Amino acid sequence: MSSLLTRARGSASTLVFLLPMLLVFGLFSWWPIVRSVIMSVQQTNLVTDPEFVGLDNFRAVLEDPLLATAVQNTLWFALLALVFGYPVPLILAVIMSDVRRAKGLYSLLAYLPVVIPPAVAVLLWRFFYDAEPTGVFNSILGKVGLGPVPWLEDPAWAMPSLVIEATWAAAGGTVIIYLAALVSVPPEQYDAAEVDGAGVLGKVWHVTLPHLRGIMLITLILQIIGTAQVFLEPYLFTDGGPNNSTLTVLLLVYRYAFQNTTGGDYGKATALSLMLAVALALLSLVYFRLTRRWSE
Repeated sequence: MSSLLTRARGSASTLVFLLPMLLVFGLFSWWPIVRSVIMSVQQTNLVTDPEFVGLDNFRAVLEDPLLATAVQNTLWFALLALVFGYPVPLILAVIMSDVRRAKGLYSLLAYLPVVIPPAVAVLLWRFFYDAEPTGVFNSILGKVGLGPVPWLEDPAWAMPSLVIEATWAAAGGTVIIYLAALVSVPPEQYDAAEVDGAGVLGKVWHVTLPHLRGIMLITLILQIIGTAQVFLEPYLFTDGGPNNSTLTVLLLVYRYAFQNTTGGDYGKATALSLMLAVALALLSLVYFRLTRRWSE
């Protein structure tokens, strides 16, 4: 009996200590989600009284011709970031792991773009992306007989330009993660691979990549989720232009919510946000189920 009372008191005291954290977590994490679900079935601009409209907001979003453009552009951004941006941190980490001198300096230089405020980085790159022949990047290309390139002014070049900047800005954090994981690779396995006649690429393929397999799976899904929610680069670089060639799903959400000074259609904005959240949740679930055996 005494042991039961002791356990009950311990549980009560634990609950008392956890209660403030649970309240804060519920207020700032779960209540916005609940509020979003409520707003998605309302016609509201946060000024007039909300009106219940059921699934009309979801229907209006699905019938919006810009939705297909936003989804296509978001997928295009994610694909470009996956093809060009995903291997870059891994390659840099593998190269830096073999550096014997000034490794800390190289790690600092790789992580430096992460420290720069995103808005400042975008404004800096907009200056670099000047489409005139005297622009920074075009001047460099001109010295080797290339360009000028209409970086942000041409629909074909705008999205790749955004991907280049986004890769530069985000690669440093992933490089540090890979460098930390590479420390756990036993050096004797590299020696054994070298004895077996493996070259640099052979050691990377047969030793390095198998040890990084779990980390690579996590960084891959995080990159997919992050690129599906891209907003800052399209908003600050091009505002979705030219000709909506960089309009993404989150930028469309922003337009729904803030399309005029008196308040936008927050019902449609939250409806599209919930649709994106559900799509990403289902994608994550399928991804982890498909990669569970390979990750082990």
